[in-house]
Amino acid sequence: MEWNHFLSKLLSISKIGLKFSKDPYALENYQELQDLVVLQSQEIDQIIDPVKLYPKDTYPTPNVSVRVMIFNEKNQLLMVQEKSDNGYAVPGGWCDVFESARQNAIKEAKQETGLDVEIVRLCAVMQRELYKSKPTMISEYVLYFLAEIKGGTLAYNHELSDIGFFDYNALPVLSFKTSQRELDIAMDVIRHQKDVYFD
Repeated sequence: MEWNHFLSKLLSISKIGLKFSKDPYALENYQELQDLVVLQSQEIDQIIDPVKLYPKDTYPTPNVSVRVMIFNEKNQLLMVQEKSDNGYAVPGGWCDVFESARQNAIKEAKQETGLDVEIVRLCAVMQRELYKSKPTMISEYVLYFLAEIKGGTLAYNHELSDIGFFDYNALPVLSFKTSQRELDIAMDVIRHQKDVYFD
């Protein structure tokens, strides 16, 4: 990774931490990380302004997220229960900068399920606001991947409250992070080995 990308990546981590962390000690650490990035950028003549690099007033573009379809030997779908709304979703989340969609999908699967997975194929690319069950002002592209389990131990992280495999015709109540329409589209692609679906 190039130095400028490395510093930008660290800055993105610090900005995410400063935005979402509630712990005062963590906030101090994220602020210190941001200050160190700025200092280091000056030393390599890549002056970074945290406000300008990741500002709120940049040219508006859609956010990008990934979701991962993982099945067990019984062809049951792995789902995680989100603490945010108590509904279930397939593993996934926002993409991090300077990482490919594939890398993000593998990372999200590991973080949310404890499993090591291999991406088998891209199933769908959807303009997510068209599929959400309630209105939103957030524009988002979501990429659905099919993955195979290669190792690890089933476990969930602090953002979740449960994890499990479910028969597709008996899914639990869904989180707003995964709509039934999205799942149906991805499942149709997987079951019938169709080309990638996109809007």
